[in-house]
Amino acid sequence: MGQGQKGSSDKEGNKKKRDESPAPEDGQKCRVCRFPLLVALLQLLLGVAVTVVAFLMLAISPSLLARETPHWAGIILCLVSILGFILYCITYLPDERTSMQFIGKLLYFVLCTIGLVVSVLAMSFAGHHYTQTSSFRCEQAGEDCVCTLDQDKNDPIARTFTYKGVSDCEVITGTLTLYFLLQIVLNLAQALVCAIGAFIMWKHRYQVFFAGLQIGSPSSKQWQKV
Repeated sequence: MGQGQKGSSDKEGNKKKRDESPAPEDGQKCRVCRFPLLVALLQLLLGVAVTVVAFLMLAISPSLLARETPHWAGIILCLVSILGFILYCITYLPDERTSMQFIGKLLYFVLCTIGLVVSVLAMSFAGHHYTQTSSFRCEQAGEDCVCTLDQDKNDPIARTFTYKGVSDCEVITGTLTLYFLLQIVLNLAQALVCAIGAFIMWKHRYQVFFAGLQIGSPSSKQWQKV
């Protein structure tokens, strides 16, 4: 009789342990929606878009500076996204049991932070030049386009900007201004995606390192943060 009660108790204990064990990952989840795949996809798309728009701007006039054509911001985001794809391919282990996984997560967090700073910087440059080109008054000078910020063109101290190889000044006041506005929107989106990626990586991968020690009781098998 006692032996039967003991067997029944063991079965109940095993059932309780199975109930308390963490639920397996839902295999029906959309794989594209899993982190960091979704973030990496957005980073890749936005990085390619920023780079393409930057080279279209550079095709308008070779006089444009690197800060006016932020292809460097798009290329950096493409590199960050590639690391995100690599990190997604590494088998997930929540306790950082492999050095490759740990290095990949740390590097992805750092690069997302750098991407955030670079995107904000590119957005600031694009906003400044958008404000300038919106108030340009341009004149054709041979094969070049000479623009000034001051409506009174007789003012000798008015700043002038010369765009070489531009046969139509309407491209500067219209198309280039639109490209600057598009760069503002794209780099803002890049900054938000990088911020989300860095936050999720820190919260779900590294917060445990800074939340304190964990003390476990062998008898109850319950863990408690201190």
